[in-house]
Amino acid sequence: MRRYLFLTILFFLSTLSGAFATHNRAGEITYKQIGPLTYEITIVTYTYTLSPADRPELTVQWGDGNSESVSRIEEVYLPNDYKRNTYKGRHTYPGPGIYEIVMEDPNRNEGILNIPNSVNVPFTIKTILQINAEVGNNNTPVLLTPPIDKASVGRLFVHNPAAYDSDGDSLSYGLTVCLGENGEPIAGYTIPPASHEFYVNPVTGDLVWNCPTQTGKYNVAMLIEEWRNGVKIGKIIRDMQIDVQEAENHPPVIQDLPDLCVEAGTTIDIKIITTDQDNDHITVEGLGGPFVVEDSASFTTLSETAGKTISEFQWTPSCKNVRNQPYEVVIKATDNADDLELVDMKSFMIKVVAPAPENLQLTPGNNEMIVSWDADYCSNAKGYYIFRRKGAYNYTHDSCETGIPESTGYKKIATVNGALTLSFLDDNDGKGLAQGYTYCYRVDAFFADGAESYISDEVCSELIRGIPIITNVSVLTTDSLNGKMFVAWSKPTDFDTINFPGPYEYKVWRSEGLYGENLHLVATLHDINDTIFYDSLLNTKHNPYSYKIEFYNVLSGGNEVLIGHPQIASSVFVKTRSDDKRLHLDFEKNVPWINEKYVVYRENDTNGFDSIGVTSSVSYIDENLTNGNTYCYKVKSIGHYNIDSIIDPIINYSQKACGTPKDTIPPNPISFRINSLCNDMENVISWTLPNIEQQGIVYYNIYYSPIYDQEPELLATVDNPQTNEYVHTPSESMAGCYIVTAVDSAGNESSSPKVCIDSCSYYELPNVFTPNGSPPNDIFHPGPYKFVDHIDLKIFNRWGTLVFETTNPDINWNGEYLNTGKLVTTGVYYYICDVYEHRLTGIVPRNITGFIHVFTNGRNQPAN
Repeated sequence: MRRYLFLTILFFLSTLSGAFATHNRAGEITYKQIGPLTYEITIVTYTYTLSPADRPELTVQWGDGNSESVSRIEEVYLPNDYKRNTYKGRHTYPGPGIYEIVMEDPNRNEGILNIPNSVNVPFTIKTILQINAEVGNNNTPVLLTPPIDKASVGRLFVHNPAAYDSDGDSLSYGLTVCLGENGEPIAGYTIPPASHEFYVNPVTGDLVWNCPTQTGKYNVAMLIEEWRNGVKIGKIIRDMQIDVQEAENHPPVIQDLPDLCVEAGTTIDIKIITTDQDNDHITVEGLGGPFVVEDSASFTTLSETAGKTISEFQWTPSCKNVRNQPYEVVIKATDNADDLELVDMKSFMIKVVAPAPENLQLTPGNNEMIVSWDADYCSNAKGYYIFRRKGAYNYTHDSCETGIPESTGYKKIATVNGALTLSFLDDNDGKGLAQGYTYCYRVDAFFADGAESYISDEVCSELIRGIPIITNVSVLTTDSLNGKMFVAWSKPTDFDTINFPGPYEYKVWRSEGLYGENLHLVATLHDINDTIFYDSLLNTKHNPYSYKIEFYNVLSGGNEVLIGHPQIASSVFVKTRSDDKRLHLDFEKNVPWINEKYVVYRENDTNGFDSIGVTSSVSYIDENLTNGNTYCYKVKSIGHYNIDSIIDPIINYSQKACGTPKDTIPPNPISFRINSLCNDMENVISWTLPNIEQQGIVYYNIYYSPIYDQEPELLATVDNPQTNEYVHTPSESMAGCYIVTAVDSAGNESSSPKVCIDSCSYYELPNVFTPNGSPPNDIFHPGPYKFVDHIDLKIFNRWGTLVFETTNPDINWNGEYLNTGKLVTTGVYYYICDVYEHRLTGIVPRNITGFIHVFTNGRNQPAN
């Protein structure tokens, strides 16, 4: 009787233990930062209410070597025997680093089909925290959809966690493996079986199961990763449970919902229609960031009938909602079928954009432009970006486009910090803006997370023409000593004559080179209408020249006040490059106007120049020339400014530049092969004869290196182009690498691949040895050999005793035991020999083994 009672108690305790252990279904860990190194974590678990197991506290491993119990602050009983448990705890970390926050509880609920023996597998959830000053403060996203759901066999299932990141970080989604003991992936875990596919959309977070094939409970681990400025800064592993059942019911269907981009202050009003083919009543709810932010969205049911529900999403996002990342809205529809309630989920994105800055205005000066605008509609802007281009461009952004694309020709020229900083002085980074253009500007606002507003309208203006505008830097005479330049400019017209009443003067500065690297004053002109200067005694043959014109007001007493100066301008300088029967002409210049085309002239037999072509690029190729002849060129540039009252077209000439075309095309690569004649110790290099006359080949070069990683050097020259073979007798090794090239009459040498060979081995040992004191076979040595650096030879008797060893390639063994002076007995001996030979990769060992038959013929034998 006592035995039966004991067994009954044991069975009861076993059952009770299992009941307490089989309760964990789903959960995740999130955190928010509340101090430089202090974080508050929230653990949410979903458990089975019919299990007696309960956890008023959970143990958290903080990832820094510390663990702690955290208390439950809320428990909510849900339908279908689910309970949601919420725990909170705080922890201060020792410093920057990456920490794994882990919660491990003894058991999952039993019967999870894709986790073997799930009742005995720990339930573990994990979140990665990164503390990094460069990243800044960070909070995980919150997951607004519970990680428990139901699906039906053969029906499409969709789930979305409705993640919202208050920091505006970018989120990506994926599948991973559920975790078990010690936070490690569970052995034997499998993705739930699907008739078509099972995946997570990496952008929207939709978990799609198309379609379940077997009833039962399945657990899935979703990976939610945070990204900031392209860097991953954290991740959550969410463990969720899906209960698959058989049902005749069909899930409801939500209409497709488009993504939106809206301006802050604009009301969004979307009607959402959900239908159910079984005419079940449908409950529809909205989830996602817009429902939890300040100035939150609303979601209401407008009408609900059997099989159809019409809902309304409304939101008027404010400037507080402007951010770089869009908000995800998740619509969840649940039918109320009797056999199994099923769900459909649809998500769409809303990007909130700040309005464009308004009332953009320009105040031009001689060399600069003041850009001003009204304060941005969104006072939480961090500052403004300034964009500029030459000339107007008609551009209208679409609803989702912020900033302005580079294809418009606009370049970002400045960043202005501060929402109330409402002007910018554009002086081209201190270099001054060039006269002669219409400058156009646009401005947008930017925010702390990288978001930008819509771009402003375009405004354009010319500079005040209060300084000279240089128009000509042209070569009149090309010579190394007596070269001559023509320089001209347009006089100022709109300068301040009250503050600068005159008289006026120009100072002309010149420098060799294109960019005014070494300017020298070369002339002073005292008449405002004197806008032409001829510069002589220059080396225009070899040098380009650049000029700057300064405009001064001359005060009484001879003092001068600089009113302004235009940008530096240079002459067009032509360089020639020789090629086979053609010359390449390259045009170098540095000018503030726009050159739209170049006319190329070639000198004729009467020392005149004929036009041979027109190009819009800064290079030109003159073809069908005769090699060895000299050809000379000039180039005329034709350009303009984009303002009125300036000479148009602007025409300037280059210096005279000459060049001689020559054959620069090498012969075709030579195809060759190598054959090693090991007995003769020769390498024979042979090649296929090319088309000698057509390619003008006059000789061949043979290059050689004894090892692979050494650059081949010239070995020999074969002067007869009809010869197609060369024999090489190496001195160090038969191994080597060769290159064969062909050289034409112009000295052009073909390229060729390196070909290597390593096929000869010479070192061999005889298998019979007669140390009987009678030549010629009384000393054991190898046959003729070559290219051996050293050896490592060991000879053993039949019992494995070492009888002789040496590193000398000649060996010279007299048949005696090692260091004894005693002759070995007649018999068979075994040798192992590493032969260190000069090979393609250097000195390389080659192992040889074999037997030696030793016959001593009665000579003195060693004692046993």
